[in-house]
Amino acid sequence: MKKLFVGSLPPSTTEESLQALFSEFGTVRSIKLVKDLFSGTCKGFGFLEMEGHEARAAIAGLDGKSFEGNFLKVKFEEEKGRGQKGRRR
Repeated sequence: MKKLFVGSLPPSTTEESLQALFSEFGTVRSIKLVKDLFSGTCKGFGFLEMEGHEARAAIAGLDGKSFEGNFLKVKFEEEKGRGQKGRRR
């Protein structure tokens, strides 16, 4: 199972629209769309999980593709460095 980062999403993006977009490359196991706490709109990025070969196909097919007026950024989620807790420096 691979976790993908999806960036440059428009505010109108829903989990359903992301599911439909990525499902043509394989089974989407989970979706976490990051939303604004007050308005409930998409903050422009999210994460999803797919099998490894399906995730690679999705990156190849969707990275740089236009989606609702924005050009998507799709890549494997970067692991945080060991020993770091995600704090700002």
